[in-house]
Amino acid sequence: MPELFDVVELLVTLPESNLHQGVRGAIVDCYDDGNYEVEFSDRDGETIALCTLSTEQFLVVWKSKERRWLSVSELLAAMVGRLSDERQQQILELARSVSQK
Repeated sequence: MPELFDVVELLVTLPESNLHQGVRGAIVDCYDDGNYEVEFSDRDGETIALCTLSTEQFLVVWKSKERRWLSVSELLAAMVGRLSDERQQQILELARSVSQK
């Protein structure tokens, strides 16, 4: 579960906020309805957008409490876990074919 101050990466583009998939921000509030307030900043630390997002819109990449970046395998597992069973099977088949090369 995402927590306060975790760093997240957008899985979607938010044109109304001029934010593209892959942009990173920090969770600054957790709401009772399961949504999260995420702050996106520029390189100087100035806020460029503050967005209320659902967990379907982002992926946690840094766990604040643990003070660590998630590994590639953890990120892959989180992303694959969001897919349908059919898509998960396709990813498994792809991984099998890649591991045989």
